Amino acid sequence: MSSPDIEGISVAVDQNQYLADGADTVDAVVTVQTDADFAGAEPVQDRLEIIIIDCSGSMAAKDRFAGARDATIAALAELADGTLFAIVKGTHEGEVVFPARGPLQRASAESRIAAREALDRLRPYGGTAMGTWLGVARQVAGQYPQAMAHAILLTDGKNEHEEPEHLAEEIRQSQGAFTCDCRGVGTGYVVEELRTIASGLLGSVDVVQQGSGLVADFQAMMQASMGRSIPELTLRVWTPAGATVRFVKQVAPQIQDLTDRRVETGAQVGEYPLGAWGVEDRDYHVQVRLEPAVPGREKLAARISVVAGEETVGQGLVKAVWTTDSELSARISGRVAHYTGQAELAQAVQDGLAARKQGDLDTATAKLQRAVRLAAESGNEGTAKLLRNVVEVDERTGTVRLRRDIDTFDEMALDARSTKTARVRKE
Repeated sequence: MSSPDIEGISVAVDQNQYLADGADTVDAVVTVQTDADFAGAEPVQDRLEIIIIDCSGSMAAKDRFAGARDATIAALAELADGTLFAIVKGTHEGEVVFPARGPLQRASAESRIAAREALDRLRPYGGTAMGTWLGVARQVAGQYPQAMAHAILLTDGKNEHEEPEHLAEEIRQSQGAFTCDCRGVGTGYVVEELRTIASGLLGSVDVVQQGSGLVADFQAMMQASMGRSIPELTLRVWTPAGATVRFVKQVAPQIQDLTDRRVETGAQVGEYPLGAWGVEDRDYHVQVRLEPAVPGREKLAARISVVAGEETVGQGLVKAVWTTDSELSARISGRVAHYTGQAELAQAVQDGLAARKQGDLDTATAKLQRAVRLAAESGNEGTAKLLRNVVEVDERTGTVRLRRDIDTFDEMALDARSTKTARVRKE
């Protein structure tokens, strides 16, 4: 079912609404799609871009620091003139180095030159405290609460100079203030730390092997940010009395669990932030548990609304019909099955890599063999290719063996990109 209530946005629900007698769980994939009519309806009043550069001592290695500088300059070139921007130096402290004082400047030929001069004065030293860096970015964003704020965080190291609880609290406090894309360069960082930041702040995570590879990546991230003109959409989920939402997950273009981001806004109503949008479509897996009814009875399991500001701009319905016809109830929505498999694929990759690090090679092999099979079945060629850098696959038997010499970066790239999903067409 789709409901294009507002021109330029649509909400579609894919599911098998038939449940076996006594079953209590309903699954649906909700596709939200915006086009140029909706994305351009109300131009963004103001934009704010914050680039957080790891300036710790380890960034002096190889070409990382030079690459970070060049990438930042390249990203600034992608800014639309008039965009507010700031550069934050990250060590065991955090400091806004451009502008060094006073209010933020707007992107122009003159401000870009001044920012380049500030970058030229930076030198790598000190430690790594990413929560502190986020806190500085939040202070910057707080000065311009009406602006659509986005940050890029680059690091090459672990979060060694603050307690994990501090980072978690800074992520929590920064939610809603800005979105954040995270990048790791080299192999000295912890992918899970970057994923936690990116997931908490509705951004992406990826890794780059060398500093020279950062330029194209920063350009792409900034172009994507400039293409977003809708500051925030919200998924509002109503369920009937006695029903509960078990989870809400973005499943395409990447997996992002939104379940813990639920905000109760009324009786049986919860809202989940979807972040900033441009012209795009995303898929969400919603699972609801509800009281079973007698065969033949139909219930509304959930009403899914997409909200912009205070206005409902699209809506779809998730239904449940109980039946004793096993042929009807056994059918599984192809999209639900596909994305369930994609989530299992990501978990199998992460569990397998974690087991390998702990020296449990039997579990690692079993998990990664499962991942290879799931990647092949779902057509996720990206993950399949990355897996082959870590395991050898016997094409005749399908058995998997861990490679004897695994490149550290290949392993980290597989981990970081495990949440990128293969899309599946709408039914």
